[in-house]
Amino acid sequence: MTKPIELVLMGAGARGAHAYASYAFTHPNEVRFVAVAEPDPERRRRFANEHDLDESQTFESWKDLIAAGKMADGALITTQDRMHVEPTIAALEAGYDVLLEKPMADSLEGCVRLVQAAERTGRTLQICHVLRYTPFWQTLQDILASGQLGRIITVEHRENVAWWHMAHSFVRGNWRNKELSTPMILAKCCHDLDLLVWNLDDPVVRLSSVGSLLHYTAESVGPEIPLRCTDGCPIEADCPYSALGIYMDGRLLPGSRSLAEGETAPNVWPFMTISNDLSWDGRLAALKTGPYGRCVYRCDNDVVDHQVVLMETASGTSVSLTMHGHSNEEHRSLRFDGTKASLRARFGGNIQAIVIYHHGGAQEVVEIPTASSGHGGGDWGTFSSFLRVLRGEEKALTDVRASLESHLLAFAAEEARLNHQVIDMAAFRTQAEGMV
Repeated sequence: MTKPIELVLMGAGARGAHAYASYAFTHPNEVRFVAVAEPDPERRRRFANEHDLDESQTFESWKDLIAAGKMADGALITTQDRMHVEPTIAALEAGYDVLLEKPMADSLEGCVRLVQAAERTGRTLQICHVLRYTPFWQTLQDILASGQLGRIITVEHRENVAWWHMAHSFVRGNWRNKELSTPMILAKCCHDLDLLVWNLDDPVVRLSSVGSLLHYTAESVGPEIPLRCTDGCPIEADCPYSALGIYMDGRLLPGSRSLAEGETAPNVWPFMTISNDLSWDGRLAALKTGPYGRCVYRCDNDVVDHQVVLMETASGTSVSLTMHGHSNEEHRSLRFDGTKASLRARFGGNIQAIVIYHHGGAQEVVEIPTASSGHGGGDWGTFSSFLRVLRGEEKALTDVRASLESHLLAFAAEEARLNHQVIDMAAFRTQAEGMV
């Protein structure tokens, strides 16, 4: 029996401790965590208990972990977006191979620095573009690569963010303000742009974008609406964004069991993000004092709630990406039109479907393998791939150089939106590579 891969974790939040590291519980012969760096003492303690770590294996900061010397084969880095670059470069220089949560950095300069650091040190730097590792998207990729659709003429890709998810992550939450995190087109859609880069294998030559913040603003309500949902709001009972309805009784979470008064919430997203204390009183206290109890019209958010990106590829294919935060349900929807057939697909909302409409009338419903874990199997798919890369069994599908392109497209889209420009991507790539 081969020895399990040993990893350290930097950032024991929802993505690191739950989405990825939980793989170790059911695959102990493949991987084990030997250290954690996490500033929140409760999260640090919980992770240490779950993975049987003693005090010498727990650290308040990634700097302390690095200073302790190389402790494992690789590092899983899932810190906040603006804290990716420095710990990743330090880990690469310390000899770790790294699996890094997306987006890889919050700036163009940071992305380029990461590429340069990985190539300078010769270490693996794999980015968590988890959707590439799902059965759904791999099936779609195989169809496109097979030529069944003929030459691809147009592509429509929609990222439909549910209203409550928009309120949680991009109005009240960590990704609400581009100065505190990243533009929404990067935070949410570097996945989608990465998929388009992978699916089409056809570089974008021109790009433009429009979008704005229309709804989640102070102008959308009158002065009688208070700062918090807990402050006696006159429309709280009927408001689809009510923090009480999302985090207390759960009545606004689709598919979620309603919680009785006094009941402790399950330790799952999105409850786990608002407080370490998931009791009724703990959650209510968090809403009265923390960011997640604020009225969605009284926050410091400035990221868009809708954006459209138009792209032209080198072969002439026209591509549109629509992202918005007003969907009735969370899902991605796709349409590819080619010279031989059209393809329509849906991913999310408990439905995964791919249908090919061949020119001439034949219709084909494509079978999609089942998967476990979050993001349609992508979370554990990404993590297990990283382990295989470290064992020398495969090359990283989302190495940092491959992942750079989706980030360049996101930053170009934001520049195009803000400056009302059409971006020449060849010039944009050259400019980015010369930033450091």
